[in-house]
Amino acid sequence: MSKVRIDKKIVGYAVKQPVDPKAEAAKPAVTRVPAEEGRAEVIRMHEKLERPEMLIGSTYKVKTPVSDHAMYVTINDIILNEGTEHEKRRPFEMFINSKNLDHYQWIVALTRIMSAVFRKGGDVTFLVDELKAVFDPRGGYWKPGGKFMPSIIAELGHIVEKHLILIGLLASPELDAAQQKLIEEKRAEFEEATRQEDAFAKTDYPAGAQLCSKCNTVALVMMDGCMTCLSCGDSKCG
Repeated sequence: MSKVRIDKKIVGYAVKQPVDPKAEAAKPAVTRVPAEEGRAEVIRMHEKLERPEMLIGSTYKVKTPVSDHAMYVTINDIILNEGTEHEKRRPFEMFINSKNLDHYQWIVALTRIMSAVFRKGGDVTFLVDELKAVFDPRGGYWKPGGKFMPSIIAELGHIVEKHLILIGLLASPELDAAQQKLIEEKRAEFEEATRQEDAFAKTDYPAGAQLCSKCNTVALVMMDGCMTCLSCGDSKCG
């Protein structure tokens, strides 16, 4: 047996199996379509794609009421087929940085797993629903604007969703014209039904003044240990 010299790094191997003639004959013929002349081959995302020296990305700040320190989520993207009609921007890796060391272990595990899924290629949008479905058994928290977050992981899911929308991998969830019109009508109807005229909203007297039984003016305040009306001068002390 002759020796075979290997000059390149071994990146994988497979055990050669005996070929079954019947199975080989049953396989459909595969026709390779050559690339058109003057056009480069289309590169798709896969796990063997090497990391370039420089990647572009975005960093998102996450400040929750359950932690004293903010988290900074960075998602770097790789540009495939740059300069061609097939140019696409796809997520390649993810990092989370925080001064809070309580979550260090799961942060490292989560970022490594998500980065591996990004590099694997295919449809990575399923990560959004999986992350947003995680609930904290201790309870979630409210964000400014009235949006409830069931957990920190769920908020990371919202950040990944925002980033995928930014790079065009997900469509922006927008309401159609009919839904928007219905919401505006229902909101106007609710505001009209709950509108109340506060007789005490505009007053020239101090806030917290009470109603005077003599002049029926909300001007009764505590002065020198006695309830005194600033409108008619009536005093409980005489």
